[in-house]
Amino acid sequence: MVNARVYAAMARPLVGHLDPYFLELLERVQGDLRTVFGTANAVTLPISGTGSAGMETCFANLVEDGDEVVIVVSGVFGTRMCDVATRLGARVERVEVEWGRVADPADVEAAIGRCKRPKIVAVVHAETSTGAWQPLREISRLAHEADALLLVDCVTSLAGCPVGIDELAIDAAYSGTQKCLSCPPGLSPVTMSERAMAAVAARKTKPRSWYLDLSLIGAYFGSQRLYHHTAPVSMIYALAEALTLVLEEGLDDRYLRHERNHHALLAGLGALGIHAAAQEGHLLWMLNCVHVPDGVDEAAMRRRLLLDHGIEIGAGLGPMAGKVWRIGLMGESSRPANVRRVLLAIESELRREGRRPPAGDAIEAADRVYAERG
Repeated sequence: MVNARVYAAMARPLVGHLDPYFLELLERVQGDLRTVFGTANAVTLPISGTGSAGMETCFANLVEDGDEVVIVVSGVFGTRMCDVATRLGARVERVEVEWGRVADPADVEAAIGRCKRPKIVAVVHAETSTGAWQPLREISRLAHEADALLLVDCVTSLAGCPVGIDELAIDAAYSGTQKCLSCPPGLSPVTMSERAMAAVAARKTKPRSWYLDLSLIGAYFGSQRLYHHTAPVSMIYALAEALTLVLEEGLDDRYLRHERNHHALLAGLGALGIHAAAQEGHLLWMLNCVHVPDGVDEAAMRRRLLLDHGIEIGAGLGPMAGKVWRIGLMGESSRPANVRRVLLAIESELRREGRRPPAGDAIEAADRVYAERG
């Protein structure tokens, strides 16, 4: 869901991408992104493209032929990191993790030990395909002890749970506008530490992507304002307004809202006999991955939820295909009314399947969470 103020912002009259008003707006967007990322990094900016463009920006600027890159693979997006890094000439050392679980730092340490000189350790903070929330502190320590850069996918976590770029010494991170920022897709916020930018400056070869070359893009976002490509003006308008909404709410209050709605949804689903599929103690607040009840045609139910109730939930991916549902509660969508609506719809469809969950129990279970958590 997108706030009406963001839609209205997108309808504002266009100005040139070098117009003084627009450049001032860009500076504000960069400053607000620093606040949300939790960083003072000078190189913090919205890349023109979706979250995958942010992923490719980070790897394309940091990786050269033969660089050793350790990547935690615990779902779709860790797998995608490996593909991107390999295409750029990296030698990838994979840390394989069962889908739905988080990486053991000891396994990351072992993978680093198999490298001669790792350039990057990369990990997905919030794995959208499994609903697992990866702790980063120990992985950050291991990466920096090996003199490697820590690269983190924050696509689903940014503005939904604490990220803490500077606190956790994350060197490079990227996100997407369409998740917890509640903005239409089309921009990828990226932030790079001084240490990461020093590695970019020390490259022996130019990045393989001209479009995503931060030394060129940075000349437009920096004081020089040199033309690189035409910025997506309407999308910047949208992101500026979305960030304003985030900061008006306050990051701590926003995180608490996501946490509260997550617990209410899981309590309600539990009353229907539906339980979380990701590792206990590491469940994402904004992406709830749950087991499909035995005997339920998961695809047919998802279709009925969409056509009959106007509710779209995600299917399982990879080894979880056909076994789980992925229910997003992100940004504007993370509301008690949506939690109750989803619970009522699923209860209705379970009855249609011939099951008889106790009437009202799901809503009562969710409401108890709201009463306890305020």
